[in-house]
Amino acid sequence: MKRVVCDTNVILSGMLWNGAPRQMLTRIEQGKHTLFTSRVLLEELDRVLRYPKFTTIFAKAGLGRQDILRWMVRNSTIVMSKPLDHPVILADPSDDCVLACAVSASVEAVVSGDKHLLDIHSFRGIPILTTSRFLIVR
Repeated sequence: MKRVVCDTNVILSGMLWNGAPRQMLTRIEQGKHTLFTSRVLLEELDRVLRYPKFTTIFAKAGLGRQDILRWMVRNSTIVMSKPLDHPVILADPSDDCVLACAVSASVEAVVSGDKHLLDIHSFRGIPILTTSRFLIVR
């Protein structure tokens, strides 16, 4: 069982569409991987879920914002995430919260579809992988 942090785009994609992100969420639900998150990441998810485009998309899928937040709380371990000592993702500093959570939780991988995160490949020895790649190497 691998300890992982999934960024917001993996969670949202997995909730909406079939494919690797959905497989990832299914494996988490089955206990094959342990998902970690932080208060900051939950707040980011809540903020993104309030965007009008996502409200519409999730309504069409029969899901509400609270359904997704409840899924996260039910299927993840929430850690107290310490801020990083210095910015890492200069192009999008908000992505640093994913790295901070990963370090605080001592995870084995960050699973992401975010270009800024994927571009650094790893952080403090933690690989940053696409969902498809993670599912292959798991």
